[in-house]
Amino acid sequence: MRKNRGFLHPTVQVILEYLYVIIGSGLVALAFSVFLLPNQIASGGVSGISTILYGLFHWKPSYVQWALNIPLFFAGLFFLGRQFGAKTLVGTVVIPLFVLIFEPWGAATQDPLLGAIFGGLGVGSGLGIVFRGKASTGGVDLLAQIIHKYIGMSLGTIIMFIDGTIVLTSALIFGIEQALYALIAMFITAKTIDVVQIGLGTSKMALIISDHEDELRQGILTHIYRGVTKINAFGGYTQDERPMLMVVVAQYEVTKLKQYVESVDPSAFVIVVNANEVLGEGFKR
Repeated sequence: MRKNRGFLHPTVQVILEYLYVIIGSGLVALAFSVFLLPNQIASGGVSGISTILYGLFHWKPSYVQWALNIPLFFAGLFFLGRQFGAKTLVGTVVIPLFVLIFEPWGAATQDPLLGAIFGGLGVGSGLGIVFRGKASTGGVDLLAQIIHKYIGMSLGTIIMFIDGTIVLTSALIFGIEQALYALIAMFITAKTIDVVQIGLGTSKMALIISDHEDELRQGILTHIYRGVTKINAFGGYTQDERPMLMVVVAQYEVTKLKQYVESVDPSAFVIVVNANEVLGEGFKR
């Protein structure tokens, strides 16, 4: 009987997911408190709203975030059902708590560009960790899902509209430059979330069409030491059957694969594309 490898005990897995949520929430709060808030960078979301209200009325951002996040969480429960677990509630409550704790730390830099860059990196890293814990931080995402359910507008459009409104408001309050820094922070946050969830290393997927398909298939197995999948394909013009080989290799193996294919069939048609996350034998789990 095949043993399950790489799987944790369910209790350990749950504990680990809660740790992800808490650590990620702490990182989000730290980046907000020492990079974004002191430089008046309102990069969307509830944190952006709290930055604007702090600039206008000096209301504590942690209190504003609690005042917005907690009702939104229960509104999500009411309008969308019990699809939001306890981990999301933890993220909703813990981030403002960490913001309150980090409040006395002050600014890590007075340069708004550095604040936008490292604030975006910190928030993106923290959110990526929270997402790895199979949770979210609630806030604007929940509001967007509620609007999506009753209006039908796409989630991406709703979130873009809400965040865009927050950034435009920050331009009126703090000036156009601060709004531009907020856009930089938002972009870096989105890219960093992808890196945390998918990873920096990218494998490559090669699609190969050749008249020497059988020889290539055997060679990839025995010389490249990678599995290969044969896919039935048909020429768009001739309608003739042209089997296609699909193989995934590590980045450093691409040159070796291309050289081997060329040595067997110089006229082979080869497409090499990024494969951002590959799970399975010979790759990460």
